[in-house]
Parts: sequence; C-alpha cells; structure tokens
Amino acid sequence: MEIMTIRHCGVNCALVVLTAAMLAGAAPGRAAEAIQPASGDDAEARMIVEKADQVRFPADGFQVDVTITTIDSDQGADVRKYRVLSKGNTNSVVMVTEPASERGQILLMKGRDLWVFMPDVSQPIRLALSQRLTGQVANGDLARANFAGDYNPRLLRTEKVGNDEHYVLELTGADRGVTYQRVVYWVREKDYWPHKAEFYSLSNRLLKTCRYENFKTMEGRKRPTRLVMEDALRGGEQSVLEYAGMKLRDLPDKIFTKDYLKKLE
Repeated sequence: MEIMTIRHCGVNCALVVLTAAMLAGAAPGRAAEAIQPASGDDAEARMIVEKADQVRFPADGFQVDVTITTIDSDQGADVRKYRVLSKGNTNSVVMVTEPASERGQILLMKGRDLWVFMPDVSQPIRLALSQRLTGQVANGDLARANFAGDYNPRLLRTEKVGNDEHYVLELTGADRGVTYQRVVYWVREKDYWPHKAEFYSLSNRLLKTCRYENFKTMEGRKRPTRLVMEDALRGGEQSVLEYAGMKLRDLPDKIFTKDYLKKLE
C-alpha cells in the first residue's frame, strides 16, 4: 500500500494512490438482502452525495476534535489527537494536539492543495491528500470531507442492508488530486445517512473499508461520531476516528493561509 514514506518530526506520510474497481453485485459476506437496479441519473446521484455530506459535517465554519486510535496486530494501539477547523468543505486546518512531541504540526488545506507546517522547518511542505496521516487514515480523510466536490457520482442500484434501503453509488475522482480515485458508497435512503465506503485497487482487490457509526446530535443534526477504517489486505489493522466537541465558528479567511500557520495555537 505504501509507495513512498516521509519521516520527519513524527510525521509519517506514505503516498497512496487508491483506485476502485466496481463489483457487479454484492460482495461475499455483505450484509445485504434484495438488490435491485437503480433508475436515477447523475443529477440524482449528486443530490444524494451532497445530502450525505451535509449529514457528515456542517457547511458553515466549524471546529471539531478527533481522536484516532490505530490498532495493529503487531504493534498494539497508537492514539493521536487532532483539532480540525473547517470552512465550506474546501478550506481546513488540522492541528496535532497529542502526542505532545508532535504538537505544533499543522496541516493546511485550500481547495485540493495541502501543506504541512512543522516547527523546525521554515517553509510548509506540499503533500497529497492521499498520503497517509496515521494508520489507515489518509490526509484527505481528516482534512477534506467534500465528496460532492471531489467526485463524479453515479447511482448503481439500491440495496437493502438490514431493515433499511440504501443507495449504492460509484464515486469517480474529479481529477488526480483527490484522496481516492474511486469509491463505492452506501447511503441510507430515508435520511441520507452514510453507511459504508469501500476503496479498491487497480487489480480489483478491496484495500480499505470505512463504516460510519454512533450517530449523535452535533450542531443541530444527527451525525456519525465514529468512523472505523479497516485494512482489507493486512488483517488485524484498523483505525477508529472519534469526533467530539463540534461547534460552529466564524472562521476568517486569513486563518487558511500559509502565513498564518505560526499564529495558530
């Protein structure tokens, strides 16, 4: 999965290009019942993805604290904490709050451009959204949550998972700069809650899955507060993202600039 690794001041970024190959039907072991073809067009698919984005995060400026716990069968558990400031799903700042040895490291995203600032380096370093942040989590998983803006969606079918009908969509990257090139995405029909995402390799192998769990009310609506990302190639490794302390904030544009990074606390 890793092509290039950069280690500096506790930052471990591996360039990952994940491309999905669609499965024609339900994969073995999938908790699904009846599957029926979808009749929607691309406009309907985009509406579904946009509504699911609104469930995941507010469209206005907000702050949220994220704890990422990575469990590796070989190395045990690793816990890292971040504070995310986001505005309009296109600009965000990710600050490391734990471990203390890495405090002061900051990711800045503007559009699909991403930089990391480190206290002992004079200039920010350009990164890719697809580079690994920690465990199974890519930079873009934390810094950017704009599926509607990053992907061209297509509604494949509807599928019953448990007692609920879900849309099953194919998301194809709008360009090479997105976090993943293709995603298979399950969204619940009745309320547009995201349920699951799958990421595939060029050779049609399942690389990583993401489950959206533990929906709680944050800033006026139910949102997933727990994401479980699992490595499908290396059994026993998963990263759990837990979101807490979300609050709306009036974030001026000047925060999302490279010159302002040193001023953030």
